[in-house]
Amino acid sequence: MTAPQLIARTAAAAARAARSNGGGENEATDAGPARGRHSALITFGVLSLPLLSALAIPVVVMSLLVNGGGSNATQAGGGYGTGLKPGTVPAQYEALVAQAGTRCDAAPASIIAAQIEQESNWDPRAVSSAGAQGISQFLPTTWPSWSNPGESPFDPAAAIPAQAKYDCALASQMQGAQAAGTLPTSLDVTSLMLAAYNAGPGAVLAAHGIPDNGQTPDYVSRITARAAHFADSTGAAAPAGSFAAKEISYAKAQLGKPYAWAGGSYTGATRGVCAPGAAANDCNVIGFDCSGLVMFAAYQASGGRIQLPHFADSQTRPGAHATLVPRAQLQPGDLIGFTNPGESIAHHVGIYLGNNQMINAPESNAKVRIDDLTSAYYQAQQWRVVRLR
Repeated sequence: MTAPQLIARTAAAAARAARSNGGGENEATDAGPARGRHSALITFGVLSLPLLSALAIPVVVMSLLVNGGGSNATQAGGGYGTGLKPGTVPAQYEALVAQAGTRCDAAPASIIAAQIEQESNWDPRAVSSAGAQGISQFLPTTWPSWSNPGESPFDPAAAIPAQAKYDCALASQMQGAQAAGTLPTSLDVTSLMLAAYNAGPGAVLAAHGIPDNGQTPDYVSRITARAAHFADSTGAAAPAGSFAAKEISYAKAQLGKPYAWAGGSYTGATRGVCAPGAAANDCNVIGFDCSGLVMFAAYQASGGRIQLPHFADSQTRPGAHATLVPRAQLQPGDLIGFTNPGESIAHHVGIYLGNNQMINAPESNAKVRIDDLTSAYYQAQQWRVVRLR
């Protein structure tokens, strides 16, 4: 039996298991459509692993689904943007969605947001007729596989990251099926991922694409179309999956975090240091200063490869980590160091987003924000632009 035949046979078994687990319910009128099919995901993994292992066929994709592991799907969904448009997501969830959108290319923040809107309309207390719970509509039987012990699906701070984890595992499985020839490469991974989220991965594999079940095609088209509403055009020129796109996403996930002088590290916000003047109370604030935000975003986007110093001037000097580029060749993801006229030491740094916008941690008593570079202040500064590599 060939690998594609085996996967197809296993998919059929998974589809039968899904039906026996209540996967045939039609929840199209509920906030969370067809979530009764989540159980098919675990069933599919359990059914597949022994048989695939016995025939010495790679099972990496399947094991992701059984152990709840993360994913690093590399093929972008395409055309869904690299961040969130300000004001489109409820403020209390903006940072969570932005961070969730950095997990894999197939599930950017705009897709995560559109999916939540479709599933629960941002209601963290939502419960569907099939018993799916919370803002991301997880079934109680599925939730433990994608969350940490003790977490609740009714807590958006736990549910939204779990949703991204689940999405990206599905995306990896769909990519694996495309590589095996079971699914057509003409379908983008994001659409296949969403179809699997709605109907179950077994149903997608059995249909060799998006199942024509009267529900899933509409679910996929609604979310992919709605994503444009949430997508931020700034930074969109950065290729999906590139270092620049990831750097921007990690930085945007910190929007609204307080400025803290000397705050920020490779792993996140830290307590600031009190200093005379405006920074007198910064030791009571957990957040980022300008270079702390940049070092965090660069470290996270590069998987720890780029370890910048915590100093704006050093970050924007050419060297092992950066190449000097002309201001006229600015691209999203580039760092801009700002120097007062007549001076040579950069006192501020930010990450360019495109469209004359920059994300930065500006000053004490402010928050991480997006600034307009056409303002009189920035136009009067001397600029030094570097591109990280």
